[in-house]
Order: sequence, then C-alpha cells, then structure tokens
Amino acid sequence: MSLVQVIPLGGVGEIGKNCTVVRQGDDIVVIDCGLSFPDEEMFGVNIVIPDFTYLFENSSKIRGVFLTHAHEDHVGSLTWLLEKVKVPVYCTEFTAALIRSKLEEKLDKSRIDVRIFKPGDVIKAGDIEVEPVRITHSIPENCGMAVRTIHGIVFFTGDFKFDFTPVDGKHTNMARLSEMGAEGVLALFSDSTNVDRPGWGPSESTVTEGLRAVFQEAKGRVLLTTFASNIHRMQQVFDVAGETGRKVAVVGRRMEQNLETCERLGYVKIPRGTKIKLEEMSLYPDEQLAVLTTGSQGEPMSALVQMSKGSYGRMQIRPGDTLIYSARPIPGNEASIWRTINRLFDQGCKVVYEASLPVHVSGHAYQEELKMMLSLTRPFYVAPVHGEARHQFAYNNIAKGMGIPEHRIFTMKPGVPLEFTETSAQLGDEVTHGEVLIDNAGNTGITESVLKDRYTIANDGVVIVTVPMDVKKGTLAAPPMVQARAFSGDEKALALAQEAVHDAINQLKREDAQDMFRVKADATDVTKRILVKRAGVRPLVISVVVEV
Repeated sequence: MSLVQVIPLGGVGEIGKNCTVVRQGDDIVVIDCGLSFPDEEMFGVNIVIPDFTYLFENSSKIRGVFLTHAHEDHVGSLTWLLEKVKVPVYCTEFTAALIRSKLEEKLDKSRIDVRIFKPGDVIKAGDIEVEPVRITHSIPENCGMAVRTIHGIVFFTGDFKFDFTPVDGKHTNMARLSEMGAEGVLALFSDSTNVDRPGWGPSESTVTEGLRAVFQEAKGRVLLTTFASNIHRMQQVFDVAGETGRKVAVVGRRMEQNLETCERLGYVKIPRGTKIKLEEMSLYPDEQLAVLTTGSQGEPMSALVQMSKGSYGRMQIRPGDTLIYSARPIPGNEASIWRTINRLFDQGCKVVYEASLPVHVSGHAYQEELKMMLSLTRPFYVAPVHGEARHQFAYNNIAKGMGIPEHRIFTMKPGVPLEFTETSAQLGDEVTHGEVLIDNAGNTGITESVLKDRYTIANDGVVIVTVPMDVKKGTLAAPPMVQARAFSGDEKALALAQEAVHDAINQLKREDAQDMFRVKADATDVTKRILVKRAGVRPLVISVVVEV
C-alpha cells in the first residue's frame, strides 16, 4: 500500500523552529522553514534552526517549500536550506515581500525562486496538491495549508485565530474549512500554543483602544516595541498617532525595511504628515512624538536594548517617556526582556505591558477557537503542533472531549513520522533531526562540546597550564606555569596545581615524557583534580606543551 508520511523537523514539543515534511512516494513538500531563539545557556548562539539533513539527503524529491506566513519562526531558516537545496518557495505576495530582502542578502539570485500564490489557488507538487486557505492571525495574508494526498487531505492550520474584526478586514475562509470537512479531512495538524486559555481570544482590533488610551495619557514621548513583522500593530500606531496629533519615527533596520516595503505595496496606509525621520524628532516637543522600535524579545543588539543601556547613539531614553510593550515573550527570552524593562524604569521611563485595555493580544487560538477548527474540519486523525509537551497533552484532552477516540490522536515528536496507509495511521521510524546552532555572524557549527566549554567558562572560568619540555631528554625545560582568567576559586589552589603538575611530569618515565600528548593529558588531569579538591570548582583547563 502507498504510504504518506508527515515528518516534523521542528515545531512539535516546542514553540518555534516550525518545519514539517509531507512525503508521498518520491514527492516531498515542506510546510514552513522557521527558526527559534537560544536559551540562556547557549552562549554565543544567535538563532537555532532545524537540522535539514533529511531534506539534503532527499533534495531531488522536494517539489516546493510552502510558507504559511512571514513570522520568523516559520520563515527564518530558509536561507540555510536554500544554500544547499534549490527548490521553489511558494507564498503570498506579502510574505514574499518580507522574505525577499533577507534571501537576497545571503544568497545568489540564481538560488532564489519565489512563486506567489493567492488563498484558494491549487498548486501541483508532483502527485501532491497544496491549497492555501486564508485564516486570520496577527500578520497579513496568513494561510493554513491543505495538502491533498492519495489518502485524503492533510490540513496544517499554521498559526491561527478566528478574528471576526481583523485589522485588515480580511476574514478566515470558514466556508472553505467547512467544505473540506464535508469532503473529509484525513488529519488535522493544529496550532496548540494557547490551549490553556479558556474562551475566545480578543480581536487584534481591540488593541487600538488600548493604544489610544496610552497615547492620550502620556505626557512625553510614546515608544512602542513589537516584532518587526507585526504590520497590523504598526498600522494601529500610525492610526492612533494621526488621531492624537503625534509624529511617528521608526527605529531598527528590519522594522524600517518592512515598513517601507509594506507602505510601497499598500499593506500599511500612513496618514499624511505622520511619519518622520528619527533625526527630525528634535523639531517637535516630546508630547507630539511616538517611536516604533525593535527589541521586543530583549535581543542584545536591538535598538531598544541599547537604549535601555544608554548605548544607542541615535536616541536616548528620557524621564517622562512611556514604552508600550506590545508583544508576547517567546519562551526562553523572559529574563532578557525583564532586564530591559527594569533598566528602562531606572531611567525614568514608564513601561506599559499590562493595562485595563489591551496593548497586545495573542495571534493564537484559545480553547473555543481550537474546538471550532475541529468542528469545521472534522478530521479523522488529530495531532497538535506549535506547542510544548504540556500544550500537546492539553489539546489531546480537548480532542477526546469532542468525541475523537484516543487511538486517532497522536502526540508528535521531532523526527518521528506519522505514517498513513489507506486504512490506518501509526508512528514510524525516526529520521535524522535535531538543532543547528547559528552564531552572531551567521555561521553554523556550534557543537554541544563547544556549548559545554562555554558554560564551564561562564561558571568557573578558564585555567591555562603551560609545560615547557625538553623533548630529547624527556624532562621539564622550566617549571610549569598555571594562569587563570575569570577564576573565582582560592588562588592558593593554582599554586598547588602548579606544584602538582611539576611533580607529575618529573615522575614520568623518559619515553612517556617524550610523548607530548601524554604530558598534555597528565597536566590537564592533575590540574583538574587539584582545583576540584582544593577550590571546589571545575574550570575549563587547557594544557599547552611548549617543546624546547
């Protein structure tokens, strides 16, 4: 029997790094290609992307990458995939506009093949068909993906909410979802991020009232930070600024680029005379100014974080400023976000992150919306995605409560295929998967051992042992030297380690002392033992043998 496989390379058991493979015979389509952010123990890591080994090994079978929307956790790893695999990327005009500049920055134009679809189009991908379906989210032109296979429709909701008063006036195509349900949806892969929130999520349009209240109350400048791709929020800021007589400047390269693109394409309509350059702010009193800025996730090099440290050359925080935090922290970023907010308070800036009227709403479906999706699509099989293990567990309980038998509900894990035959579904054999860590320069290759060493240095410092050796004689040419950096233990332990290394090398047989690898290993081992015993610390120990 023919097999259809759905293989998550990311985005299950976690929030972020969304990338799912659908394979039918020799045809593969990829749904989304996203990134996630590092946790605080990943020193020197800028972003985390999926391990694409499975796609590299099957590159000739890939018929296209299909993007649900333009958020980084769904599109941010595209350049690393396209560096090695030349395949078409299918997306809406808006998504194409936001990703194109990033692709062109890092890739040769010959490797970029972006093809525009509209919701409702049916795209042939080998023997598979893909139909994007409009669904509301916190960004324009968001789509679920209906993948038509030989065994039926596999539907990926992507990120979604049922917003009945969206900012751009474009509603979810509920009729099409219902039609697919009547036809028969084989499997639903549903967003589960907000499964623990009862009821219905508030509309994006409700944020306008919250922003208006803050703009009217603020006596000085109003700053708002959000994702550089949150075009709806930018539109609301310009609308409210126009109503309240404020001028708006934009800070942050990516936000400036996105706004310029969206204004040119008509996705953002700016009231005449409202937008100004950052350098023009000095021409207006503070109470007539507003600023859109990047940095909502506490990114170290972002404009807002630099402002909070007083190190941003183009603009400084002033007492009397008000910052609106209009974003939801990505798990793992909370500590850096709170540090930024605390620094802003210390500078006399009022930070609004909770208010009686909302200044931010989630773009993900609450419990009743998740139930509505299940009711409309009526899937035979169900698997929650875009959520951690706790979200998957809670979603499974909701599905069971709606009458779906437990044997038709699957908890997906990264790299483990869900395999469909004509009459059954089951989990298959794990494929190559994992995380690839990218540093601040965009380079890959940061391994677990490198992270372990960085963690050790951060906690206990580094100790360098220099051993001068007369190789011919197999003896020390001079006493060993032990030096430390970022070391917090008892300094006497370093002197003891130096003596211990001296004694250990002198005790070696001549043939062992002429083996530089043996000398290096012994010096390292002796130093580690002394420091653990005498100082109670475990720094990174690096031994260097100098041949004299």
